[in-house]
Amino acid sequence: PTNVTFLRIAAALLTAAFLPSLMPAQRLDPVKWAMTVEPSKAAPGSKIVARVTATIDPGWHLYSLSTPAGGPIPTTIRIVDNPAVASFQVYQTKPITIFDQNFKLDTEVYEKIASFVIQIELKKDVPAGPVELEAQSRYQACDNKQCLIPVRRMAKATVTVDPAAAAPAIAIPADYTLFDASKPKPAASPAHSGAPAPAQGAGESLWGFVLVAFGFGLAAVFTPCVFPMIPITVSFFLSRQGGTRGQGIMQAAVFCLGIVFLFCALGLITTAALGPFGAQQLGSNPWVNAFIVIVFFVFGLSLLGAFEITLPSGFLTKLDRASQGGGVVGALIMGLTFSLTAFACVGPFVGTLLAGSVSGGGIRPLVGMTSFASGLALPFFALALFPSYLKRLPKSGGWMARVKVVLGFVILAAMFKYLSNIDVVMQWNVLTRERFLAAWVVLFALPGLYLLGFLRMEGVRSDEKVGIYRLLIGTAFLIFSISLVPGMFGAKLGELDAYVPLAAERSNLAGPAGEANSGKVTWMKNQYQEALERGRSEGKLILLSFTGYACTNCHWMKANLFPRPEVIAALQDFVPVELYTDGTDAASEHNQKVLSEKFNTSAIPFYAVVDPDGNVLSSFAGLTRSPEEFISFLRAAKDAKKS
Repeated sequence: PTNVTFLRIAAALLTAAFLPSLMPAQRLDPVKWAMTVEPSKAAPGSKIVARVTATIDPGWHLYSLSTPAGGPIPTTIRIVDNPAVASFQVYQTKPITIFDQNFKLDTEVYEKIASFVIQIELKKDVPAGPVELEAQSRYQACDNKQCLIPVRRMAKATVTVDPAAAAPAIAIPADYTLFDASKPKPAASPAHSGAPAPAQGAGESLWGFVLVAFGFGLAAVFTPCVFPMIPITVSFFLSRQGGTRGQGIMQAAVFCLGIVFLFCALGLITTAALGPFGAQQLGSNPWVNAFIVIVFFVFGLSLLGAFEITLPSGFLTKLDRASQGGGVVGALIMGLTFSLTAFACVGPFVGTLLAGSVSGGGIRPLVGMTSFASGLALPFFALALFPSYLKRLPKSGGWMARVKVVLGFVILAAMFKYLSNIDVVMQWNVLTRERFLAAWVVLFALPGLYLLGFLRMEGVRSDEKVGIYRLLIGTAFLIFSISLVPGMFGAKLGELDAYVPLAAERSNLAGPAGEANSGKVTWMKNQYQEALERGRSEGKLILLSFTGYACTNCHWMKANLFPRPEVIAALQDFVPVELYTDGTDAASEHNQKVLSEKFNTSAIPFYAVVDPDGNVLSSFAGLTRSPEEFISFLRAAKDAKKS
């Protein structure tokens, strides 16, 4: 996919038409080609070597001749048809492999300079005299943010045909390999960093996920099961019999490692069980979502005081006895015991992280749990280093109970997101946008009313004054709750539209003709072959939107990008069709097969433009918040068709 904006293209066209002398060619063509021939004189029927060199501007790259199909456009080099040339062979230097942010793939590229050798055999009957040879290259230049439209460039060199010239010894340098264009190229493979989908660059999204997980770990410290344990645990380390302060700190570090070890094991088990591709499908699996709904419902009711979740006392007693032995092993077992004891409060955080990491696939479950555990364990180790700060910690009291109750309401609200996933995948249409938002309005209003003293539950006394922090937090909950009300009547909710069901007119549910409306654009649904036939009859290209019923980024694109007027105008030249990949029907299985075999990915959202014969002209992976970026992707497909 190309990220060249519409404005940049328009400016380039105007400049080329009216101000050719001022055209910024370097900006839109960062590759310069040159060609030399050795030897300069050759006899008829002999072989010569042409060196074709591409000088690439800093920050840009082009792709190798052997770039796998399904990703960026590979570079091609050939000698233009010439009556003096009998045959030629192309050799390339070894490219480097990088993770390409534009395509979310590991790609073979050349940076700074690309060198090719073409071995040319002259015809035996070529007449004497100068012969001009032309090497034509077709390539796509990209930087870390954008890709230019593929272009063709020529490089020329002259060889003099002289029957008296000696036949030179032709030797191809050892670091060049022959490129055989007749061999099929392997399909491009997604990078192993879990990059797809969503939308941002893989590194950025993964680091963002790590920060969120770490923040969850720090937040879990303030839950009623964990916070009261801080002074007790840290004081225990610093007062071990016969131990120095240094030994106590060492045992505190091992204790923290026990916490990290337990949660890393959870992430590792999840990663091993799901695999890099299976994980992406579980995010919309009804059974997985049903399990998450049950877990969140149980934890939510427990936090609200309906009952208490505890592990078997005998099991915890055995672990506690094992930890009394002291030393490194005892401290490690103590960390495991602490983690299991605190699980009643940190379970919702863990469940949310694992559920969120499932859709990303790859090593996210392991990375998420490691980051979460580090955030949870960090305060214990920090306070073991600086025990004087224990005195400054707030005392446990009513505020702990209030945190527990508020967290219970939030967990129940989060439960509806996974309940909605089941509803849309199974296409029951029971939990509509209006009902979903009604539940959220109530569940986010209740903690606000509770913190302001209008809802009597544990942690709030009738004679207790409302402090400034309670007032502000309670007010924030009520403001957020009220702001959801317009969404019940079809209003857009911005970023939240990625997490709530779409409005009926934008939900893309099948209509009588198997079509769906999205704004002013008619989208076909799960009709790949029919879309090709329609494109053939109307003379249009086909826009494939690989999407999902439970895909949050897909929802955002449909709710916020596709209804924009400029995008609607650009889509008029295409036959748009939505291909759902996460349903339980035969259509979803077929769409998964198309996405996997044709584009070698399982990540959604994924967009591609094909011609009526099914030939891929351009593709675009993930979410974008830039209409110009998406329009440029569509324009690149039209330009590729013309070329």
